Amino acid sequence: MSISIARLLNVDAVLMGRLSSYIIVKELHRAADDGAVYLARNQVNERCIVKSIRGHWRLRNEADIVKRYQPETPFIRPLVDEIHEPVDPPSIILRYLDSDLLAESNKKRLSRPEIKQVARCVLEALRVLHRDGMVHTDIKLDNIFVNHGQGGSDLRFSEIQLGDCGGVVSQQSSFAKEGHVIGAGFARSPEATLQLPWNTATDIWSFGNAMLSLVLGGGYHLFNPKVEGVDPGHDAYEFTVLKRMHKFFGPYPQSYSDFNNPDTMTIIDFINRQEPPAKPFARSGPREIPPADKEFILKVMKLDPRDRPTAEELLADIWFTEESQDTRGPLPK
Repeated sequence: MSISIARLLNVDAVLMGRLSSYIIVKELHRAADDGAVYLARNQVNERCIVKSIRGHWRLRNEADIVKRYQPETPFIRPLVDEIHEPVDPPSIILRYLDSDLLAESNKKRLSRPEIKQVARCVLEALRVLHRDGMVHTDIKLDNIFVNHGQGGSDLRFSEIQLGDCGGVVSQQSSFAKEGHVIGAGFARSPEATLQLPWNTATDIWSFGNAMLSLVLGGGYHLFNPKVEGVDPGHDAYEFTVLKRMHKFFGPYPQSYSDFNNPDTMTIIDFINRQEPPAKPFARSGPREIPPADKEFILKVMKLDPRDRPTAEELLADIWFTEESQDTRGPLPK
């Protein structure tokens, strides 16, 4: 029986890094992969994050990926230090930020300028990763970290950084080519949900899904099966995600036949034969979503990954410079 990480990294435990020592203040999060995240303070009393995972490749991978890319962009949460004592559990030190976007958006709906600020920062991080064919695999609101704004700015956030890079892999890896399961169920792209080969385009779908949640506000996630009473772990969970994708952005294109996967086509054909969506996202009115936001999201949320724009193309989109009125009203059903 394994010893839990919490018993090793208790409050007031001291960790020795290459650059400083760290004292654990409290546990912030317990992960399913025998990992945990802690708040700590260094020798000069600065806050930082300790991430510990025993027996999993993700921790070493996150350290390697972040060290590789943090000199190239300010939009990836940086590695601060690596712990050499204790050696078990393996631990790294990451920069502390005030909050994450899931918590922030649940507290208060973001303004349109704030949503665009978030979108630009995340796309800048993805542009750097995707340039090398690297896929983040887990773009979602609670993996986007923020510092609160200070001074005279009308924007809530002074910094926005993409984090949790432990799952970053090459689109040329067997992991990607074999369609291994990635990310959170309702944030996952249709091709990844169907366990087809995926590439950088899967991040673009998940990015669009995150922006949808920010635009809609109220903690609403369009593809979350919980809306229909289906919880994670239920046999119908992934199928319900696929149905909700069809409901708002369907039908599924027959171009999926290019994947040469009969099981996939059986699922897609079954879903497409259901009643046509009562009100697809494209028919949302200006009281539900500003027209410019709708146009931008429709460019992103393409069911065929080959139809999605790249991060580079999205950064050049006119959406970032238009200034239409915020007309958002009630949430969709």
